[in-house]
Amino acid sequence: MQADRPAVSVIGLGSMGSALAAAFLDRGHPTTVWNRSEHKAAPLSERGAHRAATPGAAVTASPLIVACVLDYPALRTVLDPVAASLAGRTLVNLTSGSPEQAREMAEWARSHGADYLDGAIMTTPPGVGSSAMMFLYSGPREVFDTHRPALESLGDPLHLDTDPGLASLYDAALLGLMWSAMTGWLHGTALVGAEKTAATSFTPVAIRWLTAVAGFLTTYAPQVDAARYPGDDATVDIQIAAIDHLIHAAAARGIDNSLPELLKRTMERTSAAGHGSDSYASVIEVLRDPAAR
Repeated sequence: MQADRPAVSVIGLGSMGSALAAAFLDRGHPTTVWNRSEHKAAPLSERGAHRAATPGAAVTASPLIVACVLDYPALRTVLDPVAASLAGRTLVNLTSGSPEQAREMAEWARSHGADYLDGAIMTTPPGVGSSAMMFLYSGPREVFDTHRPALESLGDPLHLDTDPGLASLYDAALLGLMWSAMTGWLHGTALVGAEKTAATSFTPVAIRWLTAVAGFLTTYAPQVDAARYPGDDATVDIQIAAIDHLIHAAAARGIDNSLPELLKRTMERTSAAGHGSDSYASVIEVLRDPAAR
């Protein structure tokens, strides 16, 4: 342990919580751990973590408490009986949940005299501790700034806003982006695989293409904010014609077309709402208003 590293307590030692505790240990933080199933603390204890016998002991051991449990109700079950011990400390909650739950938890923490940050972990357990991985936080900026050096042990800490619900909202939005992108890649991999192309051959080309797609997002973001969608690159109607080629190629090779057919229907709704000659960014109008025709 290093003298200049503040003490941290980690509550919850599932795969992710254990990775969080290990990252703090790796960077020299005196680390206290607690988990309902005590045996999960053993590997961390062998590495130098202090094993707390109760949640109350974990809370009082450190000025910074990091929680990562199943859900928000589970967190309240753990912390309600020891809420008085939180006064003057900071609770960083990395438990997955909704923005509404995050805001309620922030109010609960404040009512017990604790500072509160809500967070979202944008990686899997093996990525914890890497500066390449994002950890999103929302809540008071001064609380984030105070604990940023410790939070850097986990990954790259990004403060979004003072609204404690924003980290959870970003988490949901970014997971949706991930699932959409990965399913699109898998659909494309299945398509070229029908012609005996290996996934390992297709993927480098796909990744290079995604770099170009990232540029499209940068172009479209100001259009979305301004609600003006100049169709000077490729209009929605052009995209509808193009996706027909994908649907035909996939159908001819026996590939499931649920995803591209869903995308085509969304484009057609966008065109019917008067955006056929606008850029693809105008699709957001029907996403914002599902009743738009």
